[in-house]
This record gives sequence, C-alpha cells and structure tokens, in this order.
Amino acid sequence: MKLSKSFVITISRQLGAGGAFVGQELASKLNIFFADRAILRDAAKRLSTFEENLESREERLLSFWHSFLKTVPHEDVITVPSVTPALEYTDQELFDSEAEIIKKIAREHPAIILGRCGHYILRDEPNHVSVFLHANKDFRVERIQQLYNLPNDAATEMVEKSDKDRAAYCKRFTHQEWTNTANYDLSIDTSKIPLEKVVELVLQYITFRS
Repeated sequence: MKLSKSFVITISRQLGAGGAFVGQELASKLNIFFADRAILRDAAKRLSTFEENLESREERLLSFWHSFLKTVPHEDVITVPSVTPALEYTDQELFDSEAEIIKKIAREHPAIILGRCGHYILRDEPNHVSVFLHANKDFRVERIQQLYNLPNDAATEMVEKSDKDRAAYCKRFTHQEWTNTANYDLSIDTSKIPLEKVVELVLQYITFRS
C-alpha cells in the first residue's frame, strides 16, 4: 500500500487494550514510522530534561501541589515539606512541546502516533485516521497482570488510575471526553476480537479510505 507523505494514524487507547501492540504491528505491515519513544526523546530535548522525567508525566496532569509550587517562590512553601520540589516545566509546556513534535512528524513522513491526544492535535489533517482502542475492564486487568506479572489488585489499581489520568488530561487540553467514540474515525473493542484481527481491521479501513 503506497501512502502519502503526510499520512498518519493516531491510536488512542485504554491501558491494557493493546494500543502499543497494534501500533507496532501496523507500522511494520505498512513499513512506516512508529512514533512513541521518539516523541518522548524529542520532548525531553526541547524541555531540557531527561526522558525518564517525562515518562511519569505523559498523558497525566500534575498534582495540585506540584502545580501550586510552579506559581510561588520556593521560600514561600517551606511549610509543606512532604511536597516534591516543582519541576521546571508545566503541563501546558509539555503538551505544547509534544504537539509540535507530532505535527512535525506528520509533515515529514507517514507514521503511527501513539496516544498524547494525537487524534485532536491532527484533527484538521486530511490524511489522518484516528483510532480508539478500548476493552472491558476485566479483559484489560487480566492483560496487565500477564504483561507485568502483577497480582489482580495491583493491575486493577493501575488500570483505574490510568483511565482517570488520561481522561483528565484529554479533557484539559482537548475539551473532549476521552472515551467518546464520536471523536474518532474508528473505534474497536479489543476484548471482542484478537489483536491480530484488530490490525487487519484497521488496514481494511485504511484501504476503504484511500
């Protein structure tokens, strides 16, 4: 399948729904760039920080106290010793940096963009297909247990926290409900069909669109 230079698939996903697997498989079958770590790496360079500092910040908002510390002199908050010192960049700065990187990738070559509100950032691009992968909670918890060798309660907490964080992040920067399927071209429940078939389904959809 020959793709235009600006062709991009964005994959929004619930934790445990198989977004990374589907994205990597699509990139391999289409022979195009899978943009995940590259976005993280370039954002870290732009913000003059380390990649590991961004990993825990992506698609989630700072806590109230972290945000508060960004707005007041350090000496004014020494009465809150349990709060970690403020980081050198805000949620908005991180979002803006990653948005510019995503737009740059879309301009330069065909790519798969994983998460980071890519569906919204590239909403006006004519050669953009947005995909949302979701699944029921039990399926996702079981998959996280298997992937990370976690007990059920830890996997459940991980899924619930991720859902909450991503919903709040999307609402803040896109003013949309993250799980509203009307915001995407294609929405697939990955608990209903094998992930390999999900990849085939997306490929078929792309063929129909081209």
